[in-house]
Amino acid sequence: MEYTVGMINRIKRIDGQMQAISRMVEEGRDCREVVLQMAAARNALDKAIVVVVSANLEHCVRQHVERGEGSEETIKEAINMFVKSR
Repeated sequence: MEYTVGMINRIKRIDGQMQAISRMVEEGRDCREVVLQMAAARNALDKAIVVVVSANLEHCVRQHVERGEGSEETIKEAINMFVKSR
């Protein structure tokens, strides 16, 4: 699977959020601020997972259809990947 520039940028933003959280902890910032930022990073990561799983599902189903194969297993696998990520 090829990852789009948008997907890569999304991951880089999440990395930046995580680095900022690390700095906040090192600085001894208030726990409410830290937890708020952690929740924001987790939400961003959840959205990134959805983007990757949905793009992967679309790509895999398209390949299976082009080869004349069933796509039911591919769909189940993608759903399982998403469920396990929660």
